[in-house]
Amino acid sequence: MARTNLPPFTRALLLFIVSLSALNAVLRANKWRNSLDSTPSATTVDNYLSSPQWAIPYLVFIPTKSIVFPWTALTGALVENNVVALAISGGVIFFGGRYLERAWGSKEFGKFVLFVTIIPNIITFSIYAAWHTLVGNTPEYPTPLNGLVALEAGFLVSLKQLVPEHTVSIFKGVIRMRIKHFPAVFVLANMLSGPLLGTDTALWLSLFGFFTSWIYLRFFRISEITSTATGGDATIMKGDASDTFAFVAFFPDAIHPFLAPVCDVVYSTLVQLRLCTPFSDEAIEAGNESAASRSEGGLPSIMDGRGGGRRAEAERRRALALKALDQRLNAAAASRTTTAPVTTVQATLSGDSADTGVGAGQLEADTTPKEAQA
Repeated sequence: MARTNLPPFTRALLLFIVSLSALNAVLRANKWRNSLDSTPSATTVDNYLSSPQWAIPYLVFIPTKSIVFPWTALTGALVENNVVALAISGGVIFFGGRYLERAWGSKEFGKFVLFVTIIPNIITFSIYAAWHTLVGNTPEYPTPLNGLVALEAGFLVSLKQLVPEHTVSIFKGVIRMRIKHFPAVFVLANMLSGPLLGTDTALWLSLFGFFTSWIYLRFFRISEITSTATGGDATIMKGDASDTFAFVAFFPDAIHPFLAPVCDVVYSTLVQLRLCTPFSDEAIEAGNESAASRSEGGLPSIMDGRGGGRRAEAERRRALALKALDQRLNAAAASRTTTAPVTTVQATLSGDSADTGVGAGQLEADTTPKEAQA
């Protein structure tokens, strides 16, 4: 029987999700049971599952109420209210977390999880709090913010960065979709489910999870890459300047001509306001080479948990190193080939000059006696 090997942060994250969700279920059940006599409508199961009345304010993020429990900006994202949502979130962490932590390392993966859970929660909390203040009708039980929706959107954005061309097949190949299309489909599905199913919090969390993860990976995440643009040496890069990770690349090719000018204007404005640093040509070239090398590696090599993935990853890195070395050798050979004709021409010219000098000397020697005779 194969042993499941989870990286440390992914293992801890999965444990926290299960533990906090179980604790939340126990506390909700006790709160619901204690109010059965005073609240007749609470006897229905639907009321228990959907009503924000039973939310635990010191575990989930509740607008206008959890401000005295600041840690809920993080713990709220690790709490699921039902078994189905918990199973989905657990699967996302098990597979997505395992892949990303092995690709980035535990430290970088941990930073990413913190950013993509806390920032969307705080922004969504602020929107709901501002809305309740402007309307002047704060509900007695505001809708709580909880669940891994923001982090799920962030995971899809990360996979789009790492393996955009990988194709996922489900139902024996009946449905096939490339990973690069997953983030937009996920956000669109949550935008539609908001007005249809009443899950408006999922709309905001998925949207801000998408933007937060893309902004962090595009402009701020520190990574080490090797490319011919940097002379084949490992270089520390800030962000990902590759064309495949541009914002417009998340959308279908048909709307790129219409969306690209808008994105360019927004980007230029942010650069002028010094809210982001423009990418150099070397950074773009290095990012494109790094994106190409990541695509060559594919998704399954790191997902293999039986040791074969590590060997395959080592072989892939070795092949990329040999490829970079070969490119450097070819570049050096091309450089020598370019300079060699110049040297030959100079030598030829020098030889011609020498011959000319000898001829001139002989002419002078021949002429001098004649002049003497004259």
